[in-house]
Amino acid sequence: MKRRRLIEFMAAAVTAPCSTFAQSSRRSYRIAILDDADESARKADWLAFRNRLGELGISEGKNAAFDARFAGGEHERLLGLARELVAAKPDIVVTTGTPAARAAIKASAEIPVVFIGAADPIGSGLVASLSRPGGNATGLSVLSNETTQKSLELLHELAPGVQRVAFITDPANEIVASIFSRLTDSAQRLNVTVQMMDGVGQAALARTFEGIRREHLQALLIGTTGTLLDHRDEIVRFAAREKLPAVYGRVEFVRAGGLLSYGVDRINGARRAAEYVQRILLGESPATIPVEQTSTVHMAVNLKSARAAGIKIPDSIRVRADEVIQ
Repeated sequence: MKRRRLIEFMAAAVTAPCSTFAQSSRRSYRIAILDDADESARKADWLAFRNRLGELGISEGKNAAFDARFAGGEHERLLGLARELVAAKPDIVVTTGTPAARAAIKASAEIPVVFIGAADPIGSGLVASLSRPGGNATGLSVLSNETTQKSLELLHELAPGVQRVAFITDPANEIVASIFSRLTDSAQRLNVTVQMMDGVGQAALARTFEGIRREHLQALLIGTTGTLLDHRDEIVRFAAREKLPAVYGRVEFVRAGGLLSYGVDRINGARRAAEYVQRILLGESPATIPVEQTSTVHMAVNLKSARAAGIKIPDSIRVRADEVIQ
């Protein structure tokens, strides 16, 4: 009898958030989405976000309506798009990265904001502290400094003879300067030079590719910013054509044919963000919900691409990979 009561109690605890939300959902909630990349870039992330919301009892057509804006890598559009979303008076705004979160906060100091993947929410002024954000924003922070440095170490392990590396990133993203500063410190310890190059926009990317050829750079390190996803196919094809060892900051590149990736598990972050949204819609204030630092990392390797490029993946890397594409 005691065992049965314990099981019933545990089951009730697990289902309580969903049932509580169902009881409180007397109206349809408006959920705004602001993304600094193209609509297709984070398709899997947003699908995971919506699926988790559905599991929590929040679904489009039932008790929620979504309104999304995508900047397509043009940061100067973010504030205008944020103001468009705010004008519709949503219950909450969900954003990706630091620039989009900053735009949403600037557009409204009252509407709650949940950010996914902000690299330095304190340093960039999104929150007062991780434990007590203090304003109208909270969410998930990623350790982009640490993962980018680790990616350089993996590149050195993959190709120890490489001395000149191109770091392809989004220089317009305000957090990149901090990432690059830390990256150059790591490069010095490895006796490697790293040159930052623009990977956003067709014209910028063409200049970057030409610069890599002209300066005989020997390997690629691809940053973590989501705006790079808009050009993943071009970057992956360039690396393959030039037979350059490359380590990417996001797994989407490896699934598109890239060699090796190392970065935070963003699908898990998207699902966690959905839980933040539910808590706020239930009445909690973002000012008191601690920012969560996403520490779960995912490493993927594409052996097919390695064979095509004539690059041997060390066993030390292969055995540590979470995902291996044959």
